Amino acid sequence: MNIGTFDSGLGGLLITKSLISLMPEYNFCYLGDTLHVPYGSRSKDAIYEFTKNCIEYLFEKRDCKLIIIACNTATFATLRTLQQTYLKENYPDRRILGVVIPTVEEVIAKKYNSVGLLATQGTVNSDVYGIELRKLKPEIKLYSYPAPLLVPLVENNADEFAEPIIDSYVKKFIDKDIEAIILGCTHYPHYKNQIAKSAQKILGRKIDIISQDEFIPNSLKNYLSRHPEIEKDLSKDSKYLFEVTDINASYIEQAKTIFDDENIVIQKVDI
Repeated sequence: MNIGTFDSGLGGLLITKSLISLMPEYNFCYLGDTLHVPYGSRSKDAIYEFTKNCIEYLFEKRDCKLIIIACNTATFATLRTLQQTYLKENYPDRRILGVVIPTVEEVIAKKYNSVGLLATQGTVNSDVYGIELRKLKPEIKLYSYPAPLLVPLVENNADEFAEPIIDSYVKKFIDKDIEAIILGCTHYPHYKNQIAKSAQKILGRKIDIISQDEFIPNSLKNYLSRHPEIEKDLSKDSKYLFEVTDINASYIEQAKTIFDDENIVIQKVDI
């Protein structure tokens, strides 16, 4: 059986790449819902329907034992219901994991007292990071701002336009005493170096970047070590499959850039 990774678009390829780098022996099936990207401005009902359909595809058609929702918006909007209702009723022996809790755990482990968050409008509005952070550290300060243009920049291979847009988002933290910025969307690690440089330039000091591609793989590896009943069912043939729900030349080129592989094969599937 395989490990599935799901995202609303191509950003989850960064997570998948880092997972494969740490755990190359496992089989991975990536699915990007590029037909409906971005999720950040969608209703919660729509996000749930899109995500459920893609999760079901990965279970039924790609024999996934475990799926990581590599999308912050889909995680806050769907994960609890999928885990507590959908899985119990349909796939009680399967598992679905998200990216929010591992990110919160990373922030707490680093002992930050004041952090910024860049995310989609939906994630910011949900306050999922504030809620989860305050459960573990009630006194922590969190300053959250939407950064909606970063997803279309990634999806359309438009890096040349990124610098002034990134600067405009970082300026929102100019009077905040933040120690780090959480990249609360799996598309955003594509620009983590630019965001760090922008923060140094605009805020006048080094700001740590909490980038999910850097710790989600270890989080999954630790999860599997704690759940041998799941790990024992996973195939280890080093086979990787990359699929999307819509495809065009820009997506193909951007996938090559994100995955740093000119030979990556992206296939379109109907869901």
